[in-house]
Amino acid sequence: MSEIERIADQIERGYCGHAWHGTPLRDLLVDVDATTAAAHPVPGIHSIWELAGHIETWLDVVRRRLDGQVDPTEDENWPAIRDTTSEHWLSTIASLDRMHEKLVAAVRRLTDPDLEVPVPGKHYTRYVMLHGVVQHSLYHAGQVALLTRAAAGAPR
Repeated sequence: MSEIERIADQIERGYCGHAWHGTPLRDLLVDVDATTAAAHPVPGIHSIWELAGHIETWLDVVRRRLDGQVDPTEDENWPAIRDTTSEHWLSTIASLDRMHEKLVAAVRRLTDPDLEVPVPGKHYTRYVMLHGVVQHSLYHAGQVALLTRAAAGAPR
């Protein structure tokens, strides 16, 4: 298996596969409704919905960086949630799914030597960035899991 295949596998496992750490992000979102997604059960912490939008942004940023494009704006980094209907929540999840698929496809188009190419304007390589997006998504997946429990009133 090539390193590209290993990285694509890790992105898949963290999002919707058989993750070593436990429940992948997509499975954490399956039973979350719009009300729960928009809630702030822990003061000062982003909502599940905000986290989903942020993760989507960074999946896209990494994909765009593979093509030499620039960083997101602050509005893109933490997209505002203006419509908290069920339809909009389902649209957010569908968009997150599409962005995940686009990133995996972009990664699979790379070759192992491409991993050593520096990311334009950064002090790291594509290899570091791709492992970083896995780490970033899993970090926020942990927050989603905790917020889901907090919204349900689960004991600590």
